Amino acid sequence: MNAPLRPAEVHALAAYADEAWDQRIVPALTEYIAVPAKSPMFDAEWAQHGYVDRVVRDAAAWVESRRLPGLKLEVIRLEGRTPVIFFELPASSGTPLAGQPPRAPSRDTVLLYGHLDKQPEFNGWRSDLGPWTPKYENGLLYGRGGADDGYAVYAAITALESLQQQGLPHPRCVGLIESCEESGSYDLPVYLDALRPRLGTVGLVVCLDSGAGNYDQLWLTTSLRGMVSGMLKVEILTEGVHSGDSSGVVPSSFRILRHVLDRLEDSATGDLLPQSFHCEVPASRLEQVRTTAGILKEEVWKRFPWSCGLDGGPTLPTTTDPVEALLNRTWRPTLSVTGVDGFPEMKSAGNVLRPYTAFKLSLRLPPLVDGNQASLALKTLLEDNAPYNAKVTFHPDGRAGALGATGWNAPELAPWLEGVMSAASQAHFGAPVGYIGQGGTIPLMSMLQKGFPAAQMMVCGVLGPKSNAHGPNEFLHVPYGKKLTAAVAQVITACP
Repeated sequence: MNAPLRPAEVHALAAYADEAWDQRIVPALTEYIAVPAKSPMFDAEWAQHGYVDRVVRDAAAWVESRRLPGLKLEVIRLEGRTPVIFFELPASSGTPLAGQPPRAPSRDTVLLYGHLDKQPEFNGWRSDLGPWTPKYENGLLYGRGGADDGYAVYAAITALESLQQQGLPHPRCVGLIESCEESGSYDLPVYLDALRPRLGTVGLVVCLDSGAGNYDQLWLTTSLRGMVSGMLKVEILTEGVHSGDSSGVVPSSFRILRHVLDRLEDSATGDLLPQSFHCEVPASRLEQVRTTAGILKEEVWKRFPWSCGLDGGPTLPTTTDPVEALLNRTWRPTLSVTGVDGFPEMKSAGNVLRPYTAFKLSLRLPPLVDGNQASLALKTLLEDNAPYNAKVTFHPDGRAGALGATGWNAPELAPWLEGVMSAASQAHFGAPVGYIGQGGTIPLMSMLQKGFPAAQMMVCGVLGPKSNAHGPNEFLHVPYGKKLTAAVAQVITACP
């Protein structure tokens, strides 16, 4: 491993990131946010609309405009698939300072990952904000997708550019920027297979699609949950009928659906009932959770936009114990209903017993539970022995063979990576590195760990408190993005 960076070199990386974000990244992301490049799950006509292709082209053009010596970029479009950006930058030994021994680049490859597709609009945006109307205010860049995950390709290239500008070495680096992540990355395995000969021996993965416990230090993601999503539909009639005439004879489709969900979830506690959806939490993760709980304390649950309770106080979370709250959002399965169908708007709701009820389910799975097997088990659980012989169907999202996304538990951290991340966090944040599991899903990580079992994983991102990815008023914390970019550069140049 190379000698640690000198203070002047650390300062230069930070100064370069500051200037790049202010002059180039924020303007590029402002244009990016304005494009409704919704992921295919939320825009069935994404190819015809051309928005995904546009943000991919724009990002590729921006990368090429930086003219990094030796960088090669290709936009790859396999038939019927969302496009990806693939770039390669050869290793560089840098320019040693006078009187200093030369630093050698790593012989392995660093893989940098991000995505450009976005979640849908959602409602509830502040009156002066909107998903496609970017606004930069007090260091926060508002709008859909800037933080999740449009910034990644721009930050990755800036980190590499800063190393070259300072004459610091870096390994061979490849970038993989996809446009299907918010749909479960169902196109990604095909691209990984096609690109595998060009990836090389991956020694470090830098994934910039995760979150942070606060904005005060560098955070490393230690685990990610998996997910099964899909539509549960209960049909009882071929058409709506007068509720006065039919209720008491025709069972409510909503009641049947509620009954079916009781097989899955204890509605009083939110606990998931099937044991196959649970896993044991590794002892090392429990210890990290306790440490992180001591850092974040009540902010673990206070960070969310609670409404008021009946007594005028805040609505209470499922638990106010920071350790239990962290475990609930990272290592335990949970069910959310994220959409409904079969209901008229309130203003049009007459005295009619509806023919069907449909819920969009989002089942988050612990990191060690297989997503595809969980999807099949969930379908069987919900559909078998339907009450009243109603027509009950569950259609998982995704494609055959990939109906659920498997979570991820990080491999044991190599001493060199632990050391350099600690140094980078102290250098750029003035605080130690933090370790935190995330409740979201990045399907790539499980795929890469299987394909490159010896690789180290630096999974990080800008999604800190109140950034509200996928919801209203999503923002990118630009000061954190600047420091994270410099920290990533410092880690890359230290690869052994």
